[in-house]
Amino acid sequence: MAEDAHHHGSPPDSFGAGMHAAMEAMDRGMRVRMSGDPDRDFLSMMIPHHQGAIDMARLVLVYGRDPHVRQLAEEIVAAQQAEIMAMRGRLDVLRRGGDAGEYPALGGTRGPAR
Repeated sequence: MAEDAHHHGSPPDSFGAGMHAAMEAMDRGMRVRMSGDPDRDFLSMMIPHHQGAIDMARLVLVYGRDPHVRQLAEEIVAAQQAEIMAMRGRLDVLRRGGDAGEYPALGGTRGPAR
């Protein structure tokens, strides 16, 4: 009889458990008390959303085999880390009541704002 691919402790089982844990952590992080400021609330919710993408991509780097998926996961980690830094910086500016021209620049990681 073939061994069950979802046997306890097997890589698919560990990957699945890790993905569910990452999703649960992301969901918990996105449950923020709304401030009434759409910009701050958006950033406060998107930071854990992006962190969830990083956590899931890292699991693919541990368990995944396809080189194209692994490359995509590496790119997701790099891009999402940069975006989290930009969002945290901008959230800090907004919480302090800073002006619109302060860091981070509106172009962020996706190019100039239009």
